[in-house]
Amino acid sequence: MDRRSNSVSGWVGFSAVVLTLGGIFAVIDGLMAVYKTEFFTSNAVFAFSDLNTWGWIVFGLGVAGIVSGLAVFSGSEYARWLGVTVAGIGAVGQLLFAQAYPLWSLVITAVYFLAIYGLLARGGEERAVSSMGSYSETSATGSVDSEMPADVSSLGERSRRAA
Repeated sequence: MDRRSNSVSGWVGFSAVVLTLGGIFAVIDGLMAVYKTEFFTSNAVFAFSDLNTWGWIVFGLGVAGIVSGLAVFSGSEYARWLGVTVAGIGAVGQLLFAQAYPLWSLVITAVYFLAIYGLLARGGEERAVSSMGSYSETSATGSVDSEMPADVSSLGERSRRAA
């Protein structure tokens, strides 16, 4: 494998760690909102409900962030998209929770956006590089026909028969 594919794998792994850490931060944030309400501003006005409800919402989004961050380590394409979805919803949830503790909510939102960038921008490159890597390795040895898809090799076979 070349150096580029290692750095791309590093981005997806980094995004998994960042998503898990963002989830841990959100779990702590949510539990603080539920059990230690005096830590947050007393005059916060939320889109709906109160600090206790938003604490549970942020806690649930944090647990989902931890689970999806750990799932991204499996390398599954579905886990990567789950991570993007959970990070996006978690970022919106943190922005709606920002009335209680603005700076910390913005930090967690930035962590989620960093995870989204790594999973979207670099995750797709990882898949493309890994598929190109197997083709370029076989073409260097000269056994291209054995690794080509069936439809391309059958096309070549048909053109040989026609000639």
